[in-house]
Amino acid sequence: MVAAPCARRLARRSHSALLAALMVLLLQTLVVWNFSSLDSGAGEQRRAGAAAGAAEQQQPAAPRRERRDLAAHLPAARGGPGGRAGGGGARGGGPGGARAQQPASRGALASRARDGYFSHRPKEKVRTDSNNENSVPKDFENVDNSNFAPRTQKQKHQPDLAKKPPSRQKEPLQRKLDAQDKRQGQSVLGKGPKEVLPPREKATGNSSQGKDLSRHSHARKSGGGGSPETKSDQAPKCDISGKEAISALTRAKSKHCRQEIAETYCRHKLGLLMPEKVARFCPLEGKANKNVQWDEDAVEYMPANPVRIAFVLVVHGRASRQLQRMFKAIYHKDHFYYIHVDKRSNYLHRQVLQFSRQYDNVRVTSWRMATIWGGASLLSTYLQSMRDLLEMTDWPWDFFINLSAADYPIRTNDQLVAFLSRYRDMNFLKSHGRDNARFIRKQGLDRLFLECDTHMWRLGDRRIPEGIAVDGGSDWFLLNRKFVEYVAFSTDDLVTKMKQFYSYTLLPAESFFHTVLENSPHCDTMVDNNLRITNWNRKLGCKCQYKHIVDWCGCSPNDFKPQDFHRFQQTARPTFFARKFEAIVNQEIIGQLDSYLYGNYPAGTPGLRSYWENVYDEPDGIHTLSDVALTLYHSFIRLGLRRAESSLHTDGENSCRYYPMGHPASVHLYFLADRFQGFLIKHHVTNLAVSKLETLETWMMPKKVFKVASPPSDFGRLQFSEVGTDWDAKERLFRNFGGLLGPMDEPVGMQKWGKGPNVTVTVIWVDPVNVIAATYDILIESTAEFTHYKPPLNLPLRPGVWTVKILHHWVPVAETKFLVAPLTFSNKQPIKPEEALKLHNGPPRSAYMEQSFQSLNPVLSLHINPAQVEQARKNAAFTGTALEAWLDSLVGGTWTAMDICTTGPTACPVMQTCSQTAWSSFSPDPKSELGAVKPDGRLR
Repeated sequence: MVAAPCARRLARRSHSALLAALMVLLLQTLVVWNFSSLDSGAGEQRRAGAAAGAAEQQQPAAPRRERRDLAAHLPAARGGPGGRAGGGGARGGGPGGARAQQPASRGALASRARDGYFSHRPKEKVRTDSNNENSVPKDFENVDNSNFAPRTQKQKHQPDLAKKPPSRQKEPLQRKLDAQDKRQGQSVLGKGPKEVLPPREKATGNSSQGKDLSRHSHARKSGGGGSPETKSDQAPKCDISGKEAISALTRAKSKHCRQEIAETYCRHKLGLLMPEKVARFCPLEGKANKNVQWDEDAVEYMPANPVRIAFVLVVHGRASRQLQRMFKAIYHKDHFYYIHVDKRSNYLHRQVLQFSRQYDNVRVTSWRMATIWGGASLLSTYLQSMRDLLEMTDWPWDFFINLSAADYPIRTNDQLVAFLSRYRDMNFLKSHGRDNARFIRKQGLDRLFLECDTHMWRLGDRRIPEGIAVDGGSDWFLLNRKFVEYVAFSTDDLVTKMKQFYSYTLLPAESFFHTVLENSPHCDTMVDNNLRITNWNRKLGCKCQYKHIVDWCGCSPNDFKPQDFHRFQQTARPTFFARKFEAIVNQEIIGQLDSYLYGNYPAGTPGLRSYWENVYDEPDGIHTLSDVALTLYHSFIRLGLRRAESSLHTDGENSCRYYPMGHPASVHLYFLADRFQGFLIKHHVTNLAVSKLETLETWMMPKKVFKVASPPSDFGRLQFSEVGTDWDAKERLFRNFGGLLGPMDEPVGMQKWGKGPNVTVTVIWVDPVNVIAATYDILIESTAEFTHYKPPLNLPLRPGVWTVKILHHWVPVAETKFLVAPLTFSNKQPIKPEEALKLHNGPPRSAYMEQSFQSLNPVLSLHINPAQVEQARKNAAFTGTALEAWLDSLVGGTWTAMDICTTGPTACPVMQTCSQTAWSSFSPDPKSELGAVKPDGRLR
């Protein structure tokens, strides 16, 4: 009788002990998972805020996560119910809109349609109180931005692989690195005693640059490279314990970059990297700011001794015609033009070399750097350009002005020269404001950064040096020659240590020149105005769009549009340039400005409303194209030749029949009146009549695929819908013009809305054989203009024409179609049968998500035809000519071969010459063409 109570007490104690042990184990597991998953390569997308307030409280323990971010990612991760997709970046909610009034037959449909997905994070408040060009957004003050996901965010759902959970760091990183070093027989740092640190981006010589300026070695001057050339008696080793450094080491791809991260972190930890105190040479107390007067009439008169300007153009991308138009607007024979083209922009470099040879006062850097947003390499580019210009004894310039291809003048050269001649001793920079502590925190100046692998890695905290006042703002400026000489060649304590400090700084060009000027003997020459207007729209421009290249969040200005023209005519402060402009987004505003400055072109001038931009050029190499683009370009060529044969060929004549030869020679985007008109493909062909090689250009235009329901619904808010990739939320367009999609792409659905009451719509994605791939609800707020969402579909997508239907209260409103093209190329080679079967059969069991929407088919009258499914299965096995025929039939349904022309001699008597058409990339384009200098010294 006594033993029973004892047994019960022992059982209760054992039970309690077991529960306690399980709870401890669970907590340990959660802590380990939370820490390791933040630094893992699982591709989790996190909100990266530039938040200094929260970041200052970071501890080495497991970092906290933003609850809203975790919630936003859960639906995509599990492919299950998630709620609504918030409209216009609005809000994600609970279940879809009420359907109580729906008929019983649609009740199950409405219930299942509620299983949608969050498409947007909660709306964030934004402020427009910053002046600096790439400042961190003001809406991330309370976000923990201490860790970042791998740079490759794109998640591919392989057809033969199950979904994997986020990978975990199962061993300390130091142990992992040590084991790797033992295998490779090298140290972590890879450095011997007294060996110089490698620069993050060395300038590379280029011998085939024609008239390029030949340069001396950079080694004799300091401060122009990436990392400073610091020597040490012994390469420091240390215990890498900082979570940010560990995260960077985990994500860095190259061994060289990991070595640099380890070296930099250890030198900083040992106090060998950052200056602790810097001398100030400014005799003034506080911050100087000279007041300059704006007199519209005074700048109309040229002074007796006008200043001469060195324009430094730092350009990248492929918009050569926009660059040439801007160059044409700022050119004058009395000034000097020094152009740096990004190391990765080879097409643009070739174009710049070509037009620079026409003018004696234009030179191209013989060295090129790969600059990235926020990177130290941009400051290195400016400093090296300054040294080069100072060494050019035949260029007696007075002012240094930096511009990009996205800038455009809003006043004439004569007006600028007159103004600067009046203030020739001043330096013009735009400062952030008065709150220095806030600027330091927002700009990340109290953080250590390193640039390598074309990425800006955040490695930990650091202190601002004592003895100086830190300043900063915009990285667009006008500096006089005296200050440029001081910055480039001075070896005093201030310049030397600031170059060291800013070599490991985020967005260094936004602060280096400001800080040096404010603390230097030239401090009394500072004017708080960089003479620019920048088109800031924080609500659209602060989207953390650069987190794939920098461990920070930043903002970017928007492109100007015609409705902004009145801003250029303000005279409250001196302004001479504006940014940003993109002809690919809106060319009309550039034309307005050009006419305002220099008058209209003569009536009948061709090409004024047209714009062409190259996306591929033969010297780039076929490896620069994706398999999707290469596949579709070849299809465009075949369709263009069929059009030529049908429209130009006459019976018994072969003179207009062609056989395609090789890959495309070039590809251009074509716009007319700021509307995308399609692709222009230049290609080589053999004329079958004379067996000679000719070069043609084919114009392919996309067909309209958006269709309003018939009979039309009484729902009137939807204006347009489109599907594509590379959605630009800032400019609200798809950067993948034409929507070239393949089986492994992840499409985004976009809708454009008019004003109206809050509504909830249902979006349904249907594949080519009527399998419903996804359905979700979107809450459209009354003020929403655009919504976009990428459903987490399993890949590969089934090739063919897809349909996205939009319904309101389950009544069809509109639909849009898009093509998923079967690939004829894999890794730039003709696709093999096994590859075709893998890519063209759709996902296993036609399951685009974990949940099935098959029960919706009868309700939506989408019947799956077994014969159609069987034909799709047979198509998936096609290769060679059969595959090309299938592809061309699909492309022909969504694209139209508009016209074809010849770039040179042809045996086809009715073939038009490209230069005589209005659409060809060989058509006249006077607004961008550069000719001889006019008697007044200008080109425009």
